[in-house]
Amino acid sequence: MTRRYGNRLFVVAALAGIVGACADQAVTGVDDAEFKKSPGFAQGPNSVTVMSRNIYVGTNVDRVIAAETPEQIPLLVAAAFQTLLETNFPERAGALADEIAEAQPHLVGLQEISIIRRQSPGDAIVGGTIPADEILFDYLAILLDALDARGLDYQVAASIQNADVEVPMLTGFDPLSFDDIRLTDFDVILARGDVEIANTTERNYTAKLMVPIGDAVVLDIPRGFTAVDATIGQRTYRFVNTHLEPAVLGIQQAQAAELIATLGSETLPIILVGDLNTPAPFGDTYNDFLDAFYADAWTKRVNGRDESGFTDSHGEDLRSETVMLDQRIDFILVRNRPGNARRSVLGSVFAFVLGDELEDRTPSGLWPSDHAAVVASMVLPDVGEE
Repeated sequence: MTRRYGNRLFVVAALAGIVGACADQAVTGVDDAEFKKSPGFAQGPNSVTVMSRNIYVGTNVDRVIAAETPEQIPLLVAAAFQTLLETNFPERAGALADEIAEAQPHLVGLQEISIIRRQSPGDAIVGGTIPADEILFDYLAILLDALDARGLDYQVAASIQNADVEVPMLTGFDPLSFDDIRLTDFDVILARGDVEIANTTERNYTAKLMVPIGDAVVLDIPRGFTAVDATIGQRTYRFVNTHLEPAVLGIQQAQAAELIATLGSETLPIILVGDLNTPAPFGDTYNDFLDAFYADAWTKRVNGRDESGFTDSHGEDLRSETVMLDQRIDFILVRNRPGNARRSVLGSVFAFVLGDELEDRTPSGLWPSDHAAVVASMVLPDVGEE
């Protein structure tokens, strides 16, 4: 998969010429390989660059959720925690920060931002309720430090807490010993220092997954979205970030319907990013958004028309030595007209993926995430109310 570009003057000139073309029609003949990304790309007064990035907690938590009895949980958690350590988020954070440095987005939607806490010894195994509070990894703090080390100015514009689950983990057999491991999940919007932020919304969906394990344990898995008004140059956008439920289609569609309804009366241009866990082009939830008059920026891009845009997935341990991405479930969607009855109109869109090439891996051979990032630089026509 290619994503490389030529010099900035060539890119800006190409985009400037495209703006005058039919705004709702893809333009062919411009290939990613002709370009070399440079800081400041598409930073004109009428353009915006955004990124959607699932950073991956570092282990397959679904294995724990799939436990059939409470007795299975401590051993499953021990295995999952070992994988989390091996996928080494502090190392991966450097590669994720490099992606942001390369793309220079105005706004970043982050999914699976985690805080991992421990209590040792734990009390959950005997029914205790004292929350684990020893922080082992604060993914957001680690990533912000990596950005700061690269001289990048990004601040948290919005954050929503989703699942907050604490479970026992087996730590020894002779004698039997247990710690508690607590995972708190967030979705976060980062804004570049030159972006003005207002009107922040941080909300959980009404629909959520509740997983019974045996007769006594229920894991509660809420999800949510964040939204801000972001002023970039002369224009203001409603920027929205979300991570929809992967396991149950009905819950996923209910969450999407709630988000679509919430944004239904919005008059600003909407840029919605996230891991929607629905594959393009045939996923039911993906088409729910298209039916609500959202445009998929990837399908409107003017560069590299044959590139797949696949973003999922590199595998649980992040050690694959080939590119394993085989579906597109991370999106940048745009609704550029007010109301829910008008087809969106996009101008020039230059979109690409990051974290999809072997050279994107860390020095030890880890992919930055199990997902690739998707980035779009766009010029959205001012279509007005009509």
